[in-house]
Amino acid sequence: MGLDIVYATSADAEVIAMILGEVEEYYGGENVAPPVADVDRALFGDWPAARVLLARDGDQVVGLAAVSRLWPAAGADISLYLKELYVRQNARRRGVARALMSAVHDEARAVGAARVEWTADRDNPPALELYEALGVEPHQGKVFYRSVL
Repeated sequence: MGLDIVYATSADAEVIAMILGEVEEYYGGENVAPPVADVDRALFGDWPAARVLLARDGDQVVGLAAVSRLWPAAGADISLYLKELYVRQNARRRGVARALMSAVHDEARAVGAARVEWTADRDNPPALELYEALGVEPHQGKVFYRSVL
């Protein structure tokens, strides 16, 4: 596998939309890709919501990591928040997730972040096993909340 991790561009909005549909299906929803224009606006508009790293094997996108900066993290530090890490089914167990996590940490260092933070669903054993294999312990100090608008 000739894996490359690259920053997504506006030209990748369509494949990102398709992968987001796959993510929904992975979590039990319906595989419906969001409109490409919405993805393009969210990622490449005036106020980008996130930065996306794509894992490419040749001309195929096999995974993605979506990250956002959080500020303040501690004092005036920056934290990088990993919102989504997803590897397409045909590329799982081939080191793609590890490569994406390494790239996320490289990105955090490049922007001067003090840490990388993320959440994982308790009912996602493959993700929990990956994070444990990477030597990352769950953080017990926070309670997760979600307010739907």
